[in-house]
Amino acid sequence: MSTSSKNKQIAFLGLLVLTILWGYNWVVMKSVLRYMGAFDFAALRCLLGAGCLFIVLMVRGIPLKPPPLLPTALIGLLQTGGMIGISQWALISGGAGKVAVLVYTMPFWIILMAVFFLGESMRKLQYLAVSIALVGIIFVLQPWNFAGAWWASTLALISSISWAASAIVAKKLYARYPDVNLLSLTTWQMAIGAVVIAVIALFVEQPTPVWNEYVFFALAYNAIPATAFAWVLWLFLLKNLPTSIAGLSMLAVPVFGIFFAWLSLNEVPSSLDDAGVALILLALAVVNIPKRD
Repeated sequence: MSTSSKNKQIAFLGLLVLTILWGYNWVVMKSVLRYMGAFDFAALRCLLGAGCLFIVLMVRGIPLKPPPLLPTALIGLLQTGGMIGISQWALISGGAGKVAVLVYTMPFWIILMAVFFLGESMRKLQYLAVSIALVGIIFVLQPWNFAGAWWASTLALISSISWAASAIVAKKLYARYPDVNLLSLTTWQMAIGAVVIAVIALFVEQPTPVWNEYVFFALAYNAIPATAFAWVLWLFLLKNLPTSIAGLSMLAVPVFGIFFAWLSLNEVPSSLDDAGVALILLALAVVNIPKRD
């Protein structure tokens, strides 16, 4: 068996491992809120995660010099501060499975933003995917039902849009600085975003942390397997699998998130939630159909 073929087999196994790690993390992030404030936990997990990634940089011999500072800081503000910080906030009152699905609507916002900020055109399938997704989002948000968890769903969507905006900034950064190291960029943006969340945590009223075994487990899980290991694994997948196949992990993560939330947290969605989630997942599958030449 050739090295390339062997790497591809390992990559498919890695894809399964990655989606399980990230899918289960929604349960971890939800459960830890019984013992710690959302912003305290988000700041600590990102600081620890950035620390682990700095160690990875040193082990791999990658220079610690930061990438271009202004766009890196903007990515950190949007991706780590916006995506991670706001999604953790959403989990205070929102179910882990529903929040995971809404946060992973990110590809649809990227498609729309790319039209306005990158001059890209939309394919017919993308129009279809976005339309299906919007109907699904309305079913999940249920804006007519103010007694529901609409605030958490709105925060999850804001988190998703912030994540998409960070991808647009990253795309522009790659175009201007094609030699920028992806792992270095990931590390530095996380460190900058972590500092932003930590400053917010100082000024937001939160419950006093209860330090116990689960809190330490949650922090360790987020710092090592769900951040440092997962990002290195993601880079390996991008190198050894077609982009379209690697992109399917975007669909699998919320599926695992829903499954683990049902299994661990006994989250049972309503029929409208089910319909909305099904439509969003269908749209994610459609948007991952590769473009034909």
